[in-house]
Amino acid sequence: MEVKFSARSAEQLKIPPASMSGVIFGTVFSDHMFCMEWEEGKGWHNAEIKPYGPLMLEPSSMVLHYAQMSFEGLKAYQTDSGEHVLFRPRENFKRMNRTSLRMCLPELDIEEVLTTLKKLLRLDSGWVPYEAGTSLYIRPTILATEEAIGLKVSSKYLFFIILSPVGPYYPQGFNPVKIMVSEKYVRAVPGGVGYAKTGGNYAASILAEKEAKELGYTQVLWLDAVERRYIEEVGSMNIFFLINEEIVTPQLTGSILPGITRMSVLELGKHWGLKVSERRVSIDEILKGLKDGSVTEIFGSGTAAVISPVGVLSYKGEECQVGNGETGPITSRFYEQLTGIQYGKVADPFDWVESI
Repeated sequence: MEVKFSARSAEQLKIPPASMSGVIFGTVFSDHMFCMEWEEGKGWHNAEIKPYGPLMLEPSSMVLHYAQMSFEGLKAYQTDSGEHVLFRPRENFKRMNRTSLRMCLPELDIEEVLTTLKKLLRLDSGWVPYEAGTSLYIRPTILATEEAIGLKVSSKYLFFIILSPVGPYYPQGFNPVKIMVSEKYVRAVPGGVGYAKTGGNYAASILAEKEAKELGYTQVLWLDAVERRYIEEVGSMNIFFLINEEIVTPQLTGSILPGITRMSVLELGKHWGLKVSERRVSIDEILKGLKDGSVTEIFGSGTAAVISPVGVLSYKGEECQVGNGETGPITSRFYEQLTGIQYGKVADPFDWVESI
């Protein structure tokens, strides 16, 4: 793929934050971005790395009316040796292609896009933060851009990648959070787009999360849309339970996002020789387990937070403490190992990390 290149002049370059302390997640962006277009009959073309700036979209662009789009989230890290690396980037672009099939978007050539992403990251290498717990968040996105408001599959698309230096996702750090089970709302339905990483999934969750935060909770735990009984996800993360020393996570049913960190937790747990399973998990089973002591740890997993321990679960107005309310040893072990691999502090037994 031929990629045009236009960089900011030295006078136009922005100054990256000296510290990520106090910077709100995803609000600061680097100097450059990558864009390319797709058109029926032409395929992907007009690829360019250029200065970060506004997109030119017609008011009739189909994405603005029918939300035909997808996005991904991955990170670049600075290791202790000063090297810049990515964590399992191909898995993100594979998932993006799976979303594209569901949303009728054009697929990407993974190796070409990854090669171009690395060029962009090398150009903006000064934006990879170096403080503990920081990283450069990478947001690839595809938008339907045909100028038409009739409901159909778009004939034109824009793909872009932007970069954002970020600190820890939760300002309170690696500490247990309080989550509330949603009784009023559902996130996704069987046969829908719950497994696709598309904007509408997240827009549908905002009201429930807003109401939960007003009540003092950090995230919402979603139940299935049919029986309102089986656990699916928590906020924008997958969810794990330690039940009688077994690591359990809800099985993928088509309404749950197949997280890259989720996959990594499962593979790492098996590598350690722990008992790991994917199955349907009911809210009744978890509440009973919290009361009788068989459920000792709960944690979420996702790109932004990596691992997020849960200290309190609220359902129908009743709060249940998880274990002693503190981060459990298995949760801590996963967090330390995954972040250790990402930052080059521990050995990577799977070759998940690759150099930029």
